[in-house]
Amino acid sequence: MKLTDNTILITGGATGIGFALAGEFIRLGNTVIICGRRENKLAEAKHKLPRLITRVCDVSVRKDREELMDWAFGNFPALNVLVNNAGIQREVRFNKGIYTHNDVAKEIETNLTAPIHLSALFISKLTAQPASAIVNVSSGLAFTPLAITPVYCSTKAALHSFTLSLRYQLSNTATEVYELIPPIVDTELDQGARDKRQLNDRGMKPREFALLAIEALGKGVKEAAIGMAADLRQKREELFNAINRQPVQ
Repeated sequence: MKLTDNTILITGGATGIGFALAGEFIRLGNTVIICGRRENKLAEAKHKLPRLITRVCDVSVRKDREELMDWAFGNFPALNVLVNNAGIQREVRFNKGIYTHNDVAKEIETNLTAPIHLSALFISKLTAQPASAIVNVSSGLAFTPLAITPVYCSTKAALHSFTLSLRYQLSNTATEVYELIPPIVDTELDQGARDKRQLNDRGMKPREFALLAIEALGKGVKEAAIGMAADLRQKREELFNAINRQPVQ
């Protein structure tokens, strides 16, 4: 992936991995747009990185996703990289009868439906660019799940599968499809649950992850498992190429 002179949209870009990626992409000379559902967090991010362009958007809401696409290309027609990073991780204890349908539905909508829908919305514009990319941020837990966060792990496993298929379908276009696979990263994603589990290891620092991830993107690594995520990743689907021998229609 070309690392300079891009116009990049990062969902969930106000904090954590998304914000760290935004900072490194700006340092490399890119125009970076971030979106998030919390206006105060976007303002904090903008204060830290004044060159950021921000947009309030809850990617779990279909209307917000559609309006994001219209706004993004209406204002930044050169936009050529979509980073699907926004995510929610919750503990769901089925054995204790702890299941809140609305919370689970929002987790699925944010982690899986949103990147699928945003990819579908953006593809026609991205493929018209001379060079473009979709970058999906999954998780090492897509391959070795943490049982107390079953919905999160399932959505990330599904996002991995979707990314494989999307990469295959877009293989004859100018749009490259990448997957970044983080280990545990020291963000707010699961901090409360980590505190309850008395985990002292907060994981990799976001900037360290961002540097390694961008290095992998620059080398053209389509499926980049970073740090301990490389150990969590199971053997990739051996039959994928075998069952997809027919040309893309």
